[in-house]
Amino acid sequence: MQPFTYQGLPVRVRFGAGALANLAEEAAALGIRKALLISTPAQAAAAHDFASNHKATIGAVFTDAQMHTPTDVTERALEIVKSAGCDGMIALGGGSTIGLGKAIALRTDLPQIAIPTTYAGSEATPILGETKDGLKTTIRDLRVLPEVILYDVDLTLTLPPALSMTSGLNAIAHAAEALYARDGNPLISLLAQDGIRAMAAALPAIHRDPHDAEARAKALYGAWACGTCLGSVGMALHHKLCHTLGGSFNLPHAETHAILLPHSIAYNKAAAPEAMQRIAEALGAQDAADGLFALSRQTGAPSSLLAIGMRAEDIEHAADLAVANPYWSPRPVERDAIGKLLRNALQGLPPELV
Repeated sequence: MQPFTYQGLPVRVRFGAGALANLAEEAAALGIRKALLISTPAQAAAAHDFASNHKATIGAVFTDAQMHTPTDVTERALEIVKSAGCDGMIALGGGSTIGLGKAIALRTDLPQIAIPTTYAGSEATPILGETKDGLKTTIRDLRVLPEVILYDVDLTLTLPPALSMTSGLNAIAHAAEALYARDGNPLISLLAQDGIRAMAAALPAIHRDPHDAEARAKALYGAWACGTCLGSVGMALHHKLCHTLGGSFNLPHAETHAILLPHSIAYNKAAAPEAMQRIAEALGAQDAADGLFALSRQTGAPSSLLAIGMRAEDIEHAADLAVANPYWSPRPVERDAIGKLLRNALQGLPPELV
């Protein structure tokens, strides 16, 4: 067995139907008495209802969290933190909401409670991606890791099926890349394979019946497992491509992950055979990339970058950006191959070894 290093992450997780009932207890344990509740514009009404039901814990509400965590939005939220005297954050929602909580924590070191309502997995990581002037940069810092995560299955029962599928595939991306990470280890590899297995079983069931509580619980577990993998080991080519397309071309985060993942996995197929076998086994497929593409099609996720707003004339510029400062990859990052990968993804073609 190869030598490895494993560092556990200092986060407290409470999982299950009704886990939200523990909010006041967990906030008090962190010394939070006037939290800033964070949500997106689409969830503003739900956030204000939530605040009304938790008046003893929430001191202010900010409902303008945005994709890719723009720094100007963070500055506006910080003004409310200061003016309201907030002593912590409660992020209710998906990756955009949780990302803003992390950005505030980076600047203030205030404690956070994350209450995920999607399967993105950001809540389980000490990773923050911020966007400024059209460029998305990523940092890894324990200050941005939420102290507590409340995984309440009940809150995911109304998650729209389309978002369920794309955020679930986003989660699988975290685990898939963890299986060939340069700093991988046996514990994370086991968790990654189990996270993929759980999500691959849950998504088709949710696609058939969005109110299937058992499938929802399995998907939420998969999201935690896959997110923990992302938080514990390094990212590779797939995440670099997604960060480039999201930060520089404003493509939606989860959908971009869902579309690019089969192509990214195919790119690294020959360079990481053991990882590919474990991904395929978790999917119940013969081939990792083909299995991911089939899962995406089966669950109705978008399959082409064109469908989510990418322009053909921007592909070559995107390829240049992706290779300018690449993340580590088991296969060397090659400009021509990345260009072809992106062109295939643009058209929604099946994955191929480029």
